Formats: sequence, structure tokens, C-alpha cells
Amino acid sequence: MMAASANMNGGNHTVELIVRGASESAADGGSATSASEEITPLLTQSERPKINIFSVYRSRRKPREQVIKVSETEISPVSQFVLWVWNGSSYSGLICMTLSSVTYFIMEVLSDNFTAQSIPLFETAFARCTVTVILSYIWLRRSGQPIFGATQPRNLLVLRALVGYLSLLSFIYCIQRMPFSQAIVLSFTTPIVASIMARIILQETLKIAEIGGLACSFFGMLFIFQQMLTTQGGLLKAEDASNINLRGSQHMYAVLIGLFSSISGGICYCLIKAAAKASDQPVVTVLSFGILASPAAGICTFAFEEFVVPGFYSLSLMIALGTLSFLAEVLLARGLQLEKISKVANVQFIEAALSQLWGISTSRVAPSFGRLVGCLLILISVSCTLFLGPQKETE
Repeated sequence: MMAASANMNGGNHTVELIVRGASESAADGGSATSASEEITPLLTQSERPKINIFSVYRSRRKPREQVIKVSETEISPVSQFVLWVWNGSSYSGLICMTLSSVTYFIMEVLSDNFTAQSIPLFETAFARCTVTVILSYIWLRRSGQPIFGATQPRNLLVLRALVGYLSLLSFIYCIQRMPFSQAIVLSFTTPIVASIMARIILQETLKIAEIGGLACSFFGMLFIFQQMLTTQGGLLKAEDASNINLRGSQHMYAVLIGLFSSISGGICYCLIKAAAKASDQPVVTVLSFGILASPAAGICTFAFEEFVVPGFYSLSLMIALGTLSFLAEVLLARGLQLEKISKVANVQFIEAALSQLWGISTSRVAPSFGRLVGCLLILISVSCTLFLGPQKETE
């Protein structure tokens, strides 16, 4: 290594030349060389291909998109729709409850238009509960879920089955002892009671908009059945005085039983929600109810009613209605599991509106101002509930 230096003193110039050997330069510059070797990769980063977050995102996304495209080609559109409804969006709870109400409406249409025999109520409940048990068992077996659920929510499942069957039993008694329109109006107080019970038992918030929606829907029910209620009241006043007191006491007793059915039904909604969340499987709640309700309804059939052997046509219709009842109950349990009770309970009133509109369109029900106003109130209330969307509060 050579180094040169120059000094200027007056006019004299001195030039100094220093020559070093290779060994000395290596000894003195060893640390510099090692440092340069460590710094070299950092300095040569610009020579490598540039990688940023966008290039990494594209490189990772391409194979994932290929996997998704392959899976989408393998799944049918019907399966995609079912998966989307079950757990595909934040609106799944409201959509499941809407489909449950529509399924109950379809059951009503089928039972009205394809009835072949007069089947007692307890026998009908026994057939539907039996089909529910079989389909629930098949569902849980095929999905690999435990039949009786986890050990923690079993107490909730037992309570759900007991309270649910008491509600069903009292509702059947109410239908047998009261005019059908009055029994239906009492049964539709269940969503209101369920919202109140959810506030007390589950500590769910009950907002003013939700209270207004429930009140609007219930007033719609009163408008729909106003003519029937006043007509039946007039018939009662025209009867003999000796029978008025007897029928009045029986009617009041039936009304109290109907209110008990609504209260127990509202508590049952809270138990379904709690058990479905604890077990993470809403079908378990349906199975637990069927296991108790099926033998109990069979016993009541032979104890309080005369058993009717159904024909092939009636048996096929009962199986079809039992299958639809199972789907409606599963969707109801899923809706309660995913969403606030006060929101999904208001959606249930759409069944009454659809039933009245179907009756008017098929000329089975005479159109009237009260019915049209009631259907409009229910449709507006349910539409507002769906427009406001799911509950945004974090639990």
C-alpha cells in the first residue's frame, strides 16, 4: 500500500512516499474487511428482486383462490345457499327465523288443502315429534356430533324439554276449548313474552325500536282477527243466560291456560338460546324436546283421545308435515342461537301476514280493511327489523 503526503514551507516542496507490505495492510484492515463482508449483503439488497406487501399478498392469494375455485365447482348452488343461510353472513340469525316462519306457513297451507282424515291433536303432535326425533338423530350421527350434547348444557336441555312440552300441552288444550282465532292471538303473545323473559333471564337489552316493532306487529294481529273476535263475542251474548256463566268460566279458564302457554313458550325460547349456545349445536335442543314430547304425546293420545289409524295418504301427509316441522324448529333454534330474541321474535309475525294474504288471494278469506291494515302493519314492522339488521353489540 502506498501513501503520499506533501508539505509546503516557503518555496520548498517535500514529498514523502510510504510503502507498506501486504501483510501489514491485511493486519490493519482485517476488521474493516470483516465489517465490509457483513455490510455487503445489506448493500446488495437493491440487486435482488424487490418484494413488498402487495407482491407477497398476490403470491399468497393465488393458490388460495385456486382452492376456493375448485371447492366452489364441487359444491352445488343449493349447498352454497344453505351454507350461506346457516352461517354465511351476519344476517344468518334473522334469515333463519324468517325461513322458519315461512316453513310454518307452508305447513299451514298443506294441512288446509290436503287434509284427508280428521286426526286428533295429540296424535298429530305424536307423529310430528316422532319424525323430529328420527331426523334429529340422523342429523347428529351424520355430522359426528354427540347425541346428547356436552355434559354442561344437559340441565338446560332437560328444562327446555319440560317447559316446551308444557307449552305444547297447554296450547293444545287452549285450541280445544277456545275459538281458533282467540287461541292464535294468544299464541302470538309468545314473542312478546319471550322478549321480556330474555331481558330478565338472559339480561338482553330491549331497545325502544324493538319494543315498537313488537307492539306494531301485535296490533297488526288484532286488526287481522278483529272481525272474528267481535263476531264470536256477539254469538256468546245471544246464548241462554243459563249457559253464559258456564261458558264464561270455561272460557276464562282456557284464556288463563293460553297465557300460561305463552309464558312457558317465552321461557322456552330463552332456554333454547342458552342451550344452543352452550352446546354449539341447535339440533340438540330439538332432539331433547322430541325425546320427551314423543312418548308423552303418545300417552296422552291413548289416555284422552280415541286413536285413529291413518290411511296411506294421511300418513304420508303427516310424515311430510313432520319433516317440515323439524326444519322449522331447527331454523328457529339456529335463529335464537345467533341473534337477540327481541329481533327474531318480531320476525315470527310474518307467518300470520302470509297466511292472511294467501287466504285473500285464494278467496278462502274475505278481504277487509282490518285484515289489510293488519298485514301492512306486520310487513312494515318485520321489514324495519330486517333493515336495522343484526345486533351490533359485542357480548
